[in-house]
Amino acid sequence: MSLHYIFIALLLTAQLLPGALAAPPRRPVDVPFGRNYVPTWAFDHIKYNNGGSEIQLVLDKYTGTGFQSKGSYLFGHFSMHIKMVAGDSAGTVTAFYLSSQNSEHDEIDFEFLGNRSGQPYILQTNVYTGGKGDKEQRIYLWFDPTKDFHTYSVLWNAYQIVFLVDEVPIRVFKNSKDLGVKFPFDQPMKIYSSLWNADDWATRGGLEKTDWSKAPFVASYRGFHVDGCEASVQARFCESQGKRWWDQRQFRDLDAQQWRRLRWVRSKYTIYNYCTDRKRYPAVPPECRRDRDI
Repeated sequence: MSLHYIFIALLLTAQLLPGALAAPPRRPVDVPFGRNYVPTWAFDHIKYNNGGSEIQLVLDKYTGTGFQSKGSYLFGHFSMHIKMVAGDSAGTVTAFYLSSQNSEHDEIDFEFLGNRSGQPYILQTNVYTGGKGDKEQRIYLWFDPTKDFHTYSVLWNAYQIVFLVDEVPIRVFKNSKDLGVKFPFDQPMKIYSSLWNADDWATRGGLEKTDWSKAPFVASYRGFHVDGCEASVQARFCESQGKRWWDQRQFRDLDAQQWRRLRWVRSKYTIYNYCTDRKRYPAVPPECRRDRDI
């Protein structure tokens, strides 16, 4: 690990250690892939290690690959330990997201955009509601995501969607239905992940193309954690709604320390936020008014 990443890690630890945070129950790292997930395409491009507790997605010039959850979920906590494609990953996208099945679908996205060797990854998040997205935010990470596994999580309840990296909130999307903004509320979602080629847009807007001489590109996964209210695709409610840990009061908003963490990410690492893009949105989008920093 470079001195730069060591310094950032020490700084982050020093800033974040005081005080306890409301946190989900701890889950074992070695949940096997097959308990909650199945491959969706290019099965031969998924490699299984350690009895299926760790897998690798492989992208070559012929195809990428991906997988999805067996179940569909209305609210919950979903996380994955991922080690990104190392080296020259320009043009590649590693995605981890939730999506409903309807044409006017809801979606909650992590997309990791590769780059040329020595350049940082970009993490793009987005939220689709009623089939409409255009709510992108982009950050650099405070560590090299290719050197080790890191945890990427979504907390989704009726009050908010929180994107977390190693339990650090990097984005919050509040329920603003009272402002006329749709919120993912009644469409169960499956969980997906994939590794694919997107060199028409992923790196510097498509200027940097995938170098296939560096293939195969490999992203590694473990910790296939799912803790959600499982429902059929047609179900529009959760029988245990209001009774699960993620529905409790302490998870309906970020606490003071979590807001400090989020502001730290925004001030140091955010490179794009649609809420502050006055060229695209001359007026602040309604849901952004709930943001304490906008």
